[in-house]
Amino acid sequence: MKGPYDLIVAGGGPAGLATALHAARAGLDVVVAEPRRAPVDKACGEGLMPGAVRALRALGLEVPGRPIGGIRYVQGPLRAEASFRQGFGLGARRTELHAVLHRAVLDEGVPVLPLRVGEVRQNATGVTVPGTGLRAGWLVAADGLHSSVRRCLDLDVASSTTPRYGLRRHYAVAPWSSYVEVHWGPFGEAYVTPLGPALVGVALLTARRAPYDVQLAAFPELAGRLPESAAVTAVRGAGPLRRRSRKRCHGRVLFVGDAAGYVDALTGEGVSLALAGAEALIRNIRRGTPRRYEDDWNRVTRRHRLLTELLVRTRQRPALAPLIVPAATRLPRLFAAAVNALA
Repeated sequence: MKGPYDLIVAGGGPAGLATALHAARAGLDVVVAEPRRAPVDKACGEGLMPGAVRALRALGLEVPGRPIGGIRYVQGPLRAEASFRQGFGLGARRTELHAVLHRAVLDEGVPVLPLRVGEVRQNATGVTVPGTGLRAGWLVAADGLHSSVRRCLDLDVASSTTPRYGLRRHYAVAPWSSYVEVHWGPFGEAYVTPLGPALVGVALLTARRAPYDVQLAAFPELAGRLPESAAVTAVRGAGPLRRRSRKRCHGRVLFVGDAAGYVDALTGEGVSLALAGAEALIRNIRRGTPRRYEDDWNRVTRRHRLLTELLVRTRQRPALAPLIVPAATRLPRLFAAAVNALA
């Protein structure tokens, strides 16, 4: 097997592929290890915020999808909505996003090998992946929420909060809004993302352990729009969502995307943060300042982490959770400012 490389990317999701693309265009010799066949699907809300759309276009990439004009919160008769001020978001199937990134990486000549990275060994000069023959100066762990690399290096931090999970399904119905709708129910939230002229994705975020149909029934108005006969995909799940890592840079191993740490999907910024993190990581490797990546990651994600943490903690307090949407309706400027700060 060819090597040593400048960089091994463990994980071929959006974070890993964006990292590989930035690396290749920076002149680095990079390889991606990803055991799953492309395109890779994942349970996510599939709404790309305007920042993610801009980051993809900066890479010269256009992902097919449906424009998103803003965010709308729904709770019973209450509605609070905010339009994006700096461009549109995009409702895009996860498989479409992955296919575009995957093709761009292959077009740059980057090999994507069907290998799983479960263990890494490193010294002062490089990293090896036992059982694969891969060697490189650096390894980027982009292997998701349940990162094997993070666990191997004993960087996991236990969470004391109630675990939350995501469930997603698609329905062949025409979108009734150009906004992502967030329906607030007694046990969690339902995200409705317009994906095409006759397709919406519905992602449920909840701490309740129950089948998808039972969870959806907690949103009677929404469930009435989504007959079982219109379901066109199986239910796909993910979680627990909250993941913390002791650090983003450990010797010659750096973490990006969900593997670097994740608060919750409530504010829908996962892809945006992955793309921003990938750019910051490669910029620091190219400049010879990999230790600065930790500071850059903290800076890039700070606003998202603080606002998401505040919203999730409020959501988990029974006395405060029912007040979130009423507050958003009474304070529309504050709601719009929060939406656009994240977007």
